[in-house]
Amino acid sequence: MERKGKKKKSGMCILVVLMMMAVIAVFVYKIEPNPTVSIALDKLNSPNAILIRLKDHTTLLDKNSGVKIYPASLTKIMTAIVALENIHDLKEEIKLTNSTFRGLYEADASMAGFQPGEQVRALDLLYGVLLPSGAECCVGLANKVAGSQQNFVKMMNEKAAKLGMKNTHFENVTGLQNENHYTTVADLAILLSYSLKNDTFREIFTSARYSTKPTNKHTDGITFNSTMFEKLNNKKITGGEILGGKTGYTSAAGLCLASLSKVGTQEYVFVTAGAKGDSHSEQFNITDAIAVYSSIGK
Repeated sequence: MERKGKKKKSGMCILVVLMMMAVIAVFVYKIEPNPTVSIALDKLNSPNAILIRLKDHTTLLDKNSGVKIYPASLTKIMTAIVALENIHDLKEEIKLTNSTFRGLYEADASMAGFQPGEQVRALDLLYGVLLPSGAECCVGLANKVAGSQQNFVKMMNEKAAKLGMKNTHFENVTGLQNENHYTTVADLAILLSYSLKNDTFREIFTSARYSTKPTNKHTDGITFNSTMFEKLNNKKITGGEILGGKTGYTSAAGLCLASLSKVGTQEYVFVTAGAKGDSHSEQFNITDAIAVYSSIGK
């Protein structure tokens, strides 16, 4: 009888300890339920979209996120992070040669404004990649890191594989249209979530405006504006703000956007592609981001 009594007491003690640990976990780790997103998927202009909570990568909204899309200039997120991880001195100057610009103007690629023969700091080229979406900056960094755009693209595809971007393949560093240059918004969310862990990338990605150091061609430097922030009337949203973003557009890709916001105490990544319109129309990619972020927790 005495042994049975001891066993019962021991079992009760264990139960009490487990309950106390659960209570402590709630207060110490602040376990939070997944917030709801009140917007209906058919209200989005973008046919492909994904919203994740950055802290734990919980998917809160999914609209055809695994369907193949063309990334347009969202490609430059990968270009920037691969360059960042392979250039040790961001103050090092890189010379942009005539070959850097070959074919870019003819392809109507977006440019940052640098010139052939210009010597530019690597850091300034990175800002040129992510803010004004400068194609010459992408090629200049690729040549510096890998000796050629082709070799750099191999590094981009290797990085994609390491990150688990299983439905992605790159053919160039700029996002110019190519049938074999594709991804999904789910893969792009993986990429952006990873890239934001890099402090320099995050600083650039969340900048609205930046002025470069003087160069041999621009004695006053060049001032860049973010392609997203210049089209965003107000970065404030219900319960928070949009912190940063990268736009993209080609006629095949439609209007695209990869963005970061903070709502309440949490950060969220939202990626869209395929919205109708162009650079002169209403920016439905940005409209979708505002609507989705504003609906979190409502």
